[in-house]
Formats: sequence, C-alpha cells, structure tokens
Amino acid sequence: MFQEFKDWFWLERFWLPPTIKWSDLEDHDGLIFVKPSHLYMTIPCAFGLLIIRHVFEKIIATPLAKAFGIKEDVRKIIPNPVLENFFKYSTRHPSQTDTYGLAKKCNLTERQVERWFRSRRNRERPCRMKKFQEACWRFAFYLVITAAGIAFLYDKPWAYDLWQVWNGYPTQPLLPSQYWYYILEMSFYWSLLFSLGSDVKRKDFLAHVIHHLAAISLMSFSWCANYIRSGTLVMIVHDVADIWLESAKMFSYAGWTQTCNILFFIFSAIFLVSRLVIFPFWILYCTLVIPMHYLEPFFSYIFLNLQLMVLQVLHLYWGYFILKMLKRCIFSKNIQDVRSDDEGEYEEEEEEEEEEEEEKEEVTKDKDRDCLKNGLGADRNLIPNGQHGR
Repeated sequence: MFQEFKDWFWLERFWLPPTIKWSDLEDHDGLIFVKPSHLYMTIPCAFGLLIIRHVFEKIIATPLAKAFGIKEDVRKIIPNPVLENFFKYSTRHPSQTDTYGLAKKCNLTERQVERWFRSRRNRERPCRMKKFQEACWRFAFYLVITAAGIAFLYDKPWAYDLWQVWNGYPTQPLLPSQYWYYILEMSFYWSLLFSLGSDVKRKDFLAHVIHHLAAISLMSFSWCANYIRSGTLVMIVHDVADIWLESAKMFSYAGWTQTCNILFFIFSAIFLVSRLVIFPFWILYCTLVIPMHYLEPFFSYIFLNLQLMVLQVLHLYWGYFILKMLKRCIFSKNIQDVRSDDEGEYEEEEEEEEEEEEEKEEVTKDKDRDCLKNGLGADRNLIPNGQHGR
C-alpha cells in the first residue's frame, strides 16, 4: 500500500510539465539536478543550527544583552502548596470568591493572595534576557542568509531578467550556491519548529507552528518541482525585511526606544515595498504570467501559484497590523509593538507590565502604610503619660 501511494504521489503529471519525465532530470555530463532525497540533509543541518544557536546565545547574545543593561530577572515567591495547586489545576486568575476562600484556607489576607498569584504569573513569563537572546539569534541568521542570498544571486541573469527564470525549465541544472541557500533556509525553519517547546511561549503559538510548516512545505514543493530560480527570489524578498524587525525587537527589549522606533520605521518601509509591491507585481507576475509563454498550465504550476497567492493574502493581513502600529506610534510617540510580529505578544507584555506596575504600587502603599503606623507610634511616644485619652 505504501509503495502504491508513493508511486501515485510521484506521478510525473503532478510535478512536471507534459512530455517531461523524471528520467530527463537525471544527472548527466557533469550537470546535477534537484532530487527530493537532497532534502534529507535539512534535518541534520537543523540540529546543527540548534547547536550553533546555543553557543551563539551563550558567547555572543548574553554578553551583548548585558552590555545593553539587560539582566536576568530572578523572580522569587514564597512557596505555598495550596495556592500552587490552585494555580496549576484551576485558574491563574482567581475570582474574588476564590481569593476569599484561599485566604481563609491559607490564613492569609486577600491582598497577600492576590499578590502571590500576580508574582506567580510573572514568574511564568520569560525574562527579557531570553527574549533578547532569541531575537539576536534570528537577527544574526537573517543577516547572514540575506548577505549570502545577495552573493548567490547578484551575478545570476534571472535576478535581473525574470524571463530567464523559465528559460529551459524544468531541465535547469542545480548550482552549488542554490543548493546551500535552500538547505540553510529550510534547516533554519526546521530548527525553529524543533525549538518551539523551549522558546518564549506566545499567544500565537499555533500560528507560529502553521507558519513554519507552511514555509517548509512551500520550499520543499518548489525544490521537488525544480522551481529553484523563482524560489530563491521569493526567499530573498522575505528575508530582507526580517533583519530590521529582529533588530528593532532587540533594541526594544534593551529599552532603546528611539533606536527601536527608527528601526521599526525602516522595517515597515522595507516590508511594505518588498511584500506589497515587489512580491505581487514582480514575483507573482514571474510565476503566474511569464510561464504561460513557455508552457501549458499543469498541476504543479497551479499549486505553486495558489500557495504564493495565499502568502500574498497573509502579507496584506500583516501589512494591515503594521500600519496600525505605525499609526499608534505616530500619535503616541511610542513603538512597543515591535516586540512581536503581531499584537498577541504585545498585549501579553503590556499585561505583564501592568501587573508589575500594580505590584510595585501595592508594595509602595504597604510601605507608606507601615511608615504611617510607625510615625503615629512615634508621635504617641512623645505625648506625656496620661494624655493619650485626649
């Protein structure tokens, strides 16, 4: 049954233009052509990137974070088995009735219970050091892969003449630079997928899983159908904006608001130009219109363009949120929103800051109350004996 499915899955009419056979893509005369088996290399490379990332975060990202004044938060709370049990198995945000009941059970005041839950929630949140490390790693990778992409493409004719993308398709030989560009890019997304369990937990966790799987699926499909030339153009258009987003996040975590604002403006401009102008009017034109001058429509051509059009819809969706962030920045003079690609993480961090501010206010009030009591006690000591009744 597995063999039958495999034979059906790799039918030439699904992947290749009419009259083209898999045998036409066999290596010959020193020319190498893409093969699905090449993609097995992405898994060990992904684990290699995870090792490199671990070393990078320890040796480069952590000292850099400390140089920016970011410290690892040590969030301590008083152990309480009853409250801990309620936190884990009931709710992280107890109601007023729950707070009253827990206070009675633990022989605490309601304010102490509320403060314990607030501290416990904050301890669950990742510290800025870890967020900075992750953003720094992504920034470093996007910087390197974008520079590599430019180096790979600058002397290729199809980077300047889109008609060359389809000249000779699908019997276009694979170049070593194309091989490594694809393998590294796909390995990176595999590594992000593998590290989701240990990375900063976000409200849009499922969206990140879907995004990484979609990126891997699109690159794998374009590899197997030998859409390498158009695939490299799609990758460079996407990577060039992500550098600025991750750098803006880094400076946001470091508290460099002005620098963060400038970088976010640069990111927004590059994103809007690359993904709302270049991608639809150059890349989609290249994959949707130009091939019809060389080939008849076939399955993989239709499937590829459906995926790219879905990607363009996502660009419009993200572009809408970026414009909202820019509007908020212009009127509030603040871009805290760059902490995430979407508003989910922004709202989560905003909630965290509010809770921390509330906790600080409560601690300050308690100190003021203690000072007031101590002050009244001191005043009473100054009153002569027998005068307190007055």
